[in-house]
Amino acid sequence: MPLLVTDAVVLHVSDYLESSRLLRLATREAGVLSVLARGARSSRKRFGSAVDLFAEGQAQLQLKPGRDLHTLTAFDVTVSRPALAEDLGRFMAASAIAECVLRLLHEESAPQAYACLVAGLDRLAMAAPTETATATLGALWQVVAQVGFRPAIDRCAECHTPIARETAVRFQPNAGGVLCPGCARTAPRGRVLPANARDAVRMWLAGRLADVDELAARAHQRLLREFLAQHLPDNRPLKAFAIWEQGRW
Repeated sequence: MPLLVTDAVVLHVSDYLESSRLLRLATREAGVLSVLARGARSSRKRFGSAVDLFAEGQAQLQLKPGRDLHTLTAFDVTVSRPALAEDLGRFMAASAIAECVLRLLHEESAPQAYACLVAGLDRLAMAAPTETATATLGALWQVVAQVGFRPAIDRCAECHTPIARETAVRFQPNAGGVLCPGCARTAPRGRVLPANARDAVRMWLAGRLADVDELAARAHQRLLREFLAQHLPDNRPLKAFAIWEQGRW
């Protein structure tokens, strides 16, 4: 079996049999992988904090070609991010990021998307409670863009006509972004996106934090959810995203 050594982040953990755990890892070299950590429950000596959610480090994997489950032989943790577990708002935001990444990435190399994930979790771990929403929105929009679904913000998604920055436009998830007035007349649905809201999405896509208040952040959560619903490969609900969006904890 080929051995892969790669940077990885733990995005999901579940118990398996009496002593092992199943992990879902986002990796720099091979996308999202499901792995078995044998004996991880019976002893912390072998994997330590590697089986903690959002831990990052160098994973050694025995790949099984043609199989959906691989074997984790070692994991050297470099970043544990305990701050994500110390605040429930941060934890739910990180869980929403993990859920979306697991749905958007596949078992193939996606180094830029991996870099956006790592940067997003780092920023979220340092965010004040009032900044968790904008940090999470930024991380998710960047991952969305890196997997090929970057929304059109400055040109019409249909006819590619440039749209002035100060113009309020209609955002149509089906079309992949904003529409010019002409194309918007034929669009069945969509949300009106004011100029300041377009500026916020533009900043998030550029890797910067946008200064939005709580009401605006909730509107952006709805916008992102509707966009993801059109571009995810299946119709399964985003449960962690829904809890994060509703703020019920």
